[in-house]
Amino acid sequence: MGIWSGRFSKEINSIANEFNSSIGVDHVMFAQDIQGSIAHVQMLGRLEIIPQEDAEVIERGLKGILEDIQSGELEIDLGAEDIHMFVEQVLTQRIGEPGKKLHTGRSRNDQVVTDLRLYLREQTDEIFHRLLALLETLLSRSEEFAGQIMPGYTHLQPAQPVTFGHYLLAYVQMLLRDADRLLDYRRRMNECPLGAGALATTTYPIDRHLTAGLLEFTRPMRNSMDAVSDRDFVIELEFVISMCMMHLSRLSEEIILFSTQEFSFIELDDSFSTGSSIMPQKKNPDMAELTRGKTGTVIGYLMGMLTTMKGLPLAYNKDMQEDKKAVFDAVDTMKKILVIFDGMLGTMRVDRIRMREQAKYGYINATDLADYLAQKGMAFRDAYVIVGNIVRDAVEKRVSLEELPLDYYQSYTQLFGADLYPYLELEAAVQRRKVFGGPSEESIRRQIIESKEDLRRFREQLLEMGGNMD
Repeated sequence: MGIWSGRFSKEINSIANEFNSSIGVDHVMFAQDIQGSIAHVQMLGRLEIIPQEDAEVIERGLKGILEDIQSGELEIDLGAEDIHMFVEQVLTQRIGEPGKKLHTGRSRNDQVVTDLRLYLREQTDEIFHRLLALLETLLSRSEEFAGQIMPGYTHLQPAQPVTFGHYLLAYVQMLLRDADRLLDYRRRMNECPLGAGALATTTYPIDRHLTAGLLEFTRPMRNSMDAVSDRDFVIELEFVISMCMMHLSRLSEEIILFSTQEFSFIELDDSFSTGSSIMPQKKNPDMAELTRGKTGTVIGYLMGMLTTMKGLPLAYNKDMQEDKKAVFDAVDTMKKILVIFDGMLGTMRVDRIRMREQAKYGYINATDLADYLAQKGMAFRDAYVIVGNIVRDAVEKRVSLEELPLDYYQSYTQLFGADLYPYLELEAAVQRRKVFGGPSEESIRRQIIESKEDLRRFREQLLEMGGNMD
């Protein structure tokens, strides 16, 4: 009958047992489960809830199990119900009667959610470091292409001149917000459920502040029913990951577009591309496409968990066992994608000539032409109409604005002078945009400096929270 012997007179149906089991998913938390148990038994021993010598025997036994699993000497039995019962059963087999005292003053409800918080805290630190590494690569490439002219787009139509460095810095800002969200999430989730019991704590005089401190949580969770039934920390991490992946999916879409023959702005390194089984000329941006696809899957995990939790009464319900598989896959997906993007963007080749040429014939300096007339005293709306006519003529003649002769311009207004052509140069148009956040090199350098300062500040904040800096 296992742990339910006494109340139950029959073994659980084999199919029902398989359906109920979670060890196929939660076995990855073996280290966190043992870590939580060690903290719990240390507290039991110090407060003499169990004899100190039993607590020491249990702690040694738990550390031995951890070492044996990590070395491969002990294989986790995937036939067990969950990782918690597996560890406890092995412990009792090894040390005998003292092992049966480990669960004193504790329930699997507070045990599993403690394990999950410990595990996701560790994973959050790893995601954070990989995200910062990607940001450093993006900042390096932004600096490299700070002066590289390219067309900026709205509605996927050429709009105004920017630089490739400025374009990359837009994604830097998105990912910096994601890093900030991760830190904020880590700060909020770092509370300890251990000691909440099944839902109403325990009659044993345990010290929840002690176990919280041993496990490097900020504090114990304030309400025992909330402690065992809360999955906000799972949903919130799925949200932060979904946001980050949504940003990378947008970047993926542009990587896919920019690497087409029609754009030919960039070329991905062979090590981050794939070919075709039938078309020998193909070079496909599959890493970007997979990122775009997996973003939908991860967003689905978020919606699934929100839907699972929306109707659950207090306190614990077995529905919550569904929390792990989705968030574990979201975490693993995020970690892999961050590493892939770091390498893919770091090795990406940029066709400077093609970018500049496409900018030249996109009429993206039309707004500057209208500004030129406005600065000469013409009302902007009147200038707008004149420039619209000029662009229409240039499109019909298949020439750029710079290639139209001065006498043609002056047929519209004598405000056009010889200073027009230097004004129309794309580089000059970009450099005039010195407004904070704009694409001028001066503005870009400032953005890079401030973004690097954000990275430094984020690292310090993680260190202050006790996060893993490796």
